[in-house]
Formats: sequence, structure tokens, C-alpha cells
Amino acid sequence: MSNGISIRKILEDGKKLFSVEFFPPKDDAAGKRMLATAAEIQPHNPDFVSITYGAGGGTRETTMHYAKLLKEEHGFEVMPHLTCVGHTRDELLTILEDFANAGFCNIMALRGDPPKGETQFQAMEGGFSYASDLVALIRENFPAFGIGVGGYPEKHPEASDHATDLRNLKTKVDAGADFITTQLFFDNQAFFKFVNDCQHAGISVPVLPGLLPVLSLGQVQRFCTMCEAAFPSELEHALNESEESDQAKVGADWALGQVEELLEGGSPGFHLYALNKSQSTLRILDGLDRVKN
Repeated sequence: MSNGISIRKILEDGKKLFSVEFFPPKDDAAGKRMLATAAEIQPHNPDFVSITYGAGGGTRETTMHYAKLLKEEHGFEVMPHLTCVGHTRDELLTILEDFANAGFCNIMALRGDPPKGETQFQAMEGGFSYASDLVALIRENFPAFGIGVGGYPEKHPEASDHATDLRNLKTKVDAGADFITTQLFFDNQAFFKFVNDCQHAGISVPVLPGLLPVLSLGQVQRFCTMCEAAFPSELEHALNESEESDQAKVGADWALGQVEELLEGGSPGFHLYALNKSQSTLRILDGLDRVKN
């Protein structure tokens, strides 16, 4: 059974934490690259790492395989993602039992995006339509698990307005979530406003900012369009003025500036969407070490 430490406990201890997100590689070569990235990040001792879960359970076995390797070979506290897409309630319970038996005790509970080629989420017969249902299932059947949920500083693209989005988020938290990890953003004021709005809405769990170190101008434009995140003109200008080979450094330095301001502003830590690459993550962590010293 589970022998890890709940992220809830890590947050309760009050230290500023940092975490890194991986995604399941598509083949063995990509897997080796991901594990090499993990080895490069390991000396910085992340408080936990997460690994995502494919639509329709498409990466279920891959997620479990690499979650085990991240835990067993690198000693990370690993938080697998789990989505409602393509699963019945009973299947979700089986997957959760598998995670518990493998020694995991934290889950990122998400509704999930529609499978590729589909534009609207459709719950499977006998499955769940909302992440709050998955949170409630975990809390009822695995009460010791730490549970994270997603939040959107600039509103979920499917939500009609911010107030509705906050009500939906509160439903997830009230169902048993321990903390919130945000979707990417590039303007810290959006995060600070989001945290303030959460507090006014009666949401009191910690909010961990999720940050994407930009790799290129084209990449950030795609992500901002997809997530409906604001693209600061200062960042756009810096990327436009830089050589293509230097854009990842520009993105990492922007993210470093975000992290410094977020920590100073009271954030409980930060979560990096590393995209299975180490260079930007290490540049950020090394930059923080220089500030400390």
C-alpha cells in the first residue's frame, strides 16, 4: 500500500516548495530523454513531481510505468494525474487502487480534455462529468491521499465568466481537494488577483502557481491561444528581439522573475511545466540559488 508523503503535509509544514511536471513519453527514446531530465533536476530536490495522464486513458500504463521509475530510480514523491475521460467509476477505483498499491499517495484529479478530434467533453456511461466527482471518489475511498485540482487564473476557456469558474472550483475544493495548481500564466497580477478572488469565494486551500518557461515565440503564442492566457507585451517584445536560439533563455529568465515575485508575494511555492526538458528548469533553479546566496 501507499508509503509516500501527502503533499497536504508538505504544504502544512510551511516551507516554500517547488515541483516539476512531466508527461508520459511516446517511445523508449523519449523515455530515456525524460529520465535524463529527471536525473539533472534531482540534485535540486523537488518536493514532488507530477506526471500527466492521456485523454481516454491512452497513456494509463505509460503513466504508471514512468511514475514508478521517477519514484524508485530518482526517489521523487510522485503525483500521478488522473482524469475522468473514458473511465467508469469502477475503473477509476481500480486505477486508484493500483496507484496506492504502487506506493503513491497523491493524485491530481482532473476532468480531462476531450479526446483528440472531439471538441466537447462527454462522460462515459457510468463515469463522471466533473472533476469534483472524482475528488469526492478519492476522498471517500482513499482518505489519506493528497488531492490536487486545477485552477485557472484567467478563467477556464469553457466557463461563461469568472464567477461561474470560481463556483466550480469551490465545488472541487469542498469535495475534498487539498490544494490548487494553476494553469500557466505569464502575468503575476493575474495570479495574485485569482488568489484574492478565491479567498473571497471561501476557498482557503493553498494555490500553487503553475509556470511554463517559454521555449519559443511560436510556442507561447499557441499556448496563450489554447489556454486564453494573456501574453504580456514586454515578453513578446523580448522574444521578438532575440535570436531564435536564445528564446528559451528569454523564457526561462521571464519565469525566474515570476518565481521571485510570486515567492516574495506569499506564494506557497511554484510548479514548473518542464515539458520533459531540463535546460530552462535548471536555469530558473540556478538563478534562485544565486539570489539566496
